[in-house]
Amino acid sequence: MWDKARIERDKKLKKDFGLVREREIWRAETTLRKYRRLARQLVALRDKEKEKNLISKLIRMGILKKGSSLDDVLGLTVEDVLGRRLQTVVFKRGLANTPKHARQLIAHGHVKVNGRKSKYSGKIVLKYEEEKIEVIPKLKK
Repeated sequence: MWDKARIERDKKLKKDFGLVREREIWRAETTLRKYRRLARQLVALRDKEKEKNLISKLIRMGILKKGSSLDDVLGLTVEDVLGRRLQTVVFKRGLANTPKHARQLIAHGHVKVNGRKSKYSGKIVLKYEEEKIEVIPKLKK
């Protein structure tokens, strides 16, 4: 629990991705752990159909690139998963000045994904949804 290297890594991740709680890092680690465990099982089973399904799902999510293999799944990091959060995508597309500004825009309901408002900054954005993100301009009364 009091591992200095982990604490420093988490502090850097929180700053880089504009996270508020360490729980968000833990959630990303759990997601990553799930896919890596599944990839290890598929390596042992040698089931090509399930391998193809897993890789295509991760490609649709935008975590992997086309032409990836199970070795690429095993090489994923927490940054890869955190990079697909709505907050990070809004910031990287230039719709917000900082990651925290992106979080504020999302929390206040100023961001639409695929034509629908989303108030969850931790939502994983699929690759096809990435182009359909827009910021609603503030209406003056």
